[in-house]
Amino acid sequence: MRSPDQPEVNNVYEVRFKNTRKGFYRNGHGLRLFLGDAVVVESDRGFDIGHLALGGVVAELQMRKKNYVKNIKEVPRIFRKANESDMELLKKVRERDSETRTQAREIIEELGLDMKLTDVEFQGDNTKAIFYYIADHRVDFRELIKRLARVFRIRVEMKQIGLRHE
Repeated sequence: MRSPDQPEVNNVYEVRFKNTRKGFYRNGHGLRLFLGDAVVVESDRGFDIGHLALGGVVAELQMRKKNYVKNIKEVPRIFRKANESDMELLKKVRERDSETRTQAREIIEELGLDMKLTDVEFQGDNTKAIFYYIADHRVDFRELIKRLARVFRIRVEMKQIGLRHE
């Protein structure tokens, strides 16, 4: 749904990824999109694949609610609707999750870090992984990041989450 004065180009959508991660993206190519569609979106150094959760005016209201203040041209883009090969790649990438989580937990135990790894999410292009963890205190995981990057040959991002997100 969009306002009458808003063109199809640069219409903003909220895209949902694995777990509770969501982001805002603009339809800069004038694609005909529907909620629930799988889309390929711009990420910091590549692309990711997610599903449209909100669109148009509702997505813009959600942006305001979350204090997401960026010029429309700075909002990352939706490249295209995901095709069969994109979905196949996403399936292949998601298959790595459980094995990676198990190995990462072993590395955390070896390093004696006081944290609990809850989940791993690979980016759609298989170049980056987000490791979700719970910790009561500040954790120095610089060595952990180095080891994870070396073992899995990916860029590593650590995100602390609360108990209710687990």
